[in-house]
Amino acid sequence: MKLIALDLDGTLFTTQGTISSHTIDVLNRAKDAGIEVIISTGRPFCGLPFEQISQTSIRYAITANGAAVYEIAEKNCLFENPMNPEMTIPILNYLLSKDIHMDAFIHGDGFSPSDRLSIAQELIIPDSLKKYIINTRTRVDDFAGFIQKNRLPIQKMTLNFSALPDGTLKDREDVKKYLLSTRILTVVSGGYHNLEFTKAGVTKGTALTQLAEKLQIPIAQTMAVGDTENDLSILKAAGLGVAMGNAPADIKAAADAVTCSNDEDGVAFAIEKYALS
Repeated sequence: MKLIALDLDGTLFTTQGTISSHTIDVLNRAKDAGIEVIISTGRPFCGLPFEQISQTSIRYAITANGAAVYEIAEKNCLFENPMNPEMTIPILNYLLSKDIHMDAFIHGDGFSPSDRLSIAQELIIPDSLKKYIINTRTRVDDFAGFIQKNRLPIQKMTLNFSALPDGTLKDREDVKKYLLSTRILTVVSGGYHNLEFTKAGVTKGTALTQLAEKLQIPIAQTMAVGDTENDLSILKAAGLGVAMGNAPADIKAAADAVTCSNDEDGVAFAIEKYALS
């Protein structure tokens, strides 16, 4: 194995949003063995765990579900395939008519409408993830106008939905149907019933293929570890796709192997078993 791609939330992160000391030790052992360990996340560049990454030798990050790949130390964007304003403004106008929280990832940073902060505060997601969403976004008053006026390309958008009293998620099914009907987007869930979309054809899997080619690593000698629908493409693209023990049944079924959960050092277990043994 020459390259290992690791998702963050639900994979490298515990449910408390941390990386265990044992996992950090195994990541460094992998690097010492000549293996390139990289991040593969739906988060934007600004959402990377820089302090914990500094304890490892991780150099590259696939971000925004494959829409942008960076050299971490310099924030050097190696590849980017965003959605242009002509594509996103009609979609944004539709989304802004719904009572949902939304994030737009632009040049590696996260932006959200100011009037959706109260929705973020009420989301039923782990506290560590909620704090991340609230604390790392730039809040903008005229969201669509901000994008249009500044001609900003959007790498990815993430949508989170409020729960109704009966437990269903407000507007989720209508929004999903609309997004799929455009036929110009890749639409997936990154966990906790959110929806995420990029330009059609942009996935973690395509980004892994690009980066492996740049690093002159055969795709057959790569491994990917993940836990949700936005990881399916990379689990299938990699030479070995490993699902986390906390992944849904359909993700486990699509993977080549299943490891322990994110609260049981599942990433460390997978690396030790499939790359260091």
